[in-house]
Amino acid sequence: MEEDFEQNQEEEIIDPKRLVKTVRKKREIRRVRRTQGVFRRFFRFVVTVVLLMGFVYISKMPQWYLDKRVFTTTGSNSVVIYNNNIVKSYRILALLKASEVPNVPIYMANTSAIEKQIKSLAPVEDVYIRRYAFPARLQIILKERVPVLTISPDVKVPPVAAFTKDGKIIGKEFLPLDKKFKTILVLSYGNKGDDYTKWNAKKVQQIEKIVKYVETYSKEPVEYIDFRNPNDVYVKIKTVPIRIGKIDENVFKRIERIPSILPQVKLVDSKVKYLDLSWEKVNYLKLE
Repeated sequence: MEEDFEQNQEEEIIDPKRLVKTVRKKREIRRVRRTQGVFRRFFRFVVTVVLLMGFVYISKMPQWYLDKRVFTTTGSNSVVIYNNNIVKSYRILALLKASEVPNVPIYMANTSAIEKQIKSLAPVEDVYIRRYAFPARLQIILKERVPVLTISPDVKVPPVAAFTKDGKIIGKEFLPLDKKFKTILVLSYGNKGDDYTKWNAKKVQQIEKIVKYVETYSKEPVEYIDFRNPNDVYVKIKTVPIRIGKIDENVFKRIERIPSILPQVKLVDSKVKYLDLSWEKVNYLKLE
């Protein structure tokens, strides 16, 4: 046992040379780690500075900003207008010509003033503006009102105004309408007892209902409705003009009598001037 103890003590004696090597190795490891730490901190600092400079540079790039002439030049891709079937693009640009172009990056631009200006146009019900960058541009998306009536003083004269379903009048500056709009032609002088400029949504809906009734009971499309004398209204269908007289509470009952007299038009040898439904209980054909 004593011999084993002495042997263990001899083994535990540290070799000085080996100790020096171990200490030097540990110092070298600490030095390398300090160097690596300094390098990593320096590298993070450089990357942070580069990122900040890059951010500042990118934020000031001209592609973030709208061209100052965006509303005064035509044919530019900086402003694109969609869904404008009534209001022509050049009219919208002309309206915005006096607007101040935002002097901030496009993502910070406030477009509410532009929207308000465009919504002031009678055919425009609502407007949405999308903003894009690189290059900076605007997409103007319109929601237009639906025209249902066109107004003209005579069948041979182009329309001078139109009405939308909600009673908004569309002026001559927006006419003629696109052919895809199927409207009811209403003849009106606008100055003989029934000024069409004062019509509202209720009046428009009344005319629509009259036309629908006539088409339902005649089985023919209405070509136009003559309001030039509001106390003596005519509705023209292919076969014959129909005189419905004054627009009162009984007008729809009178229109319901069309099937009982319209077939007689084809049996008459003489030319029929109009089918008269203006009387409450009497129908007759007016001959030329």
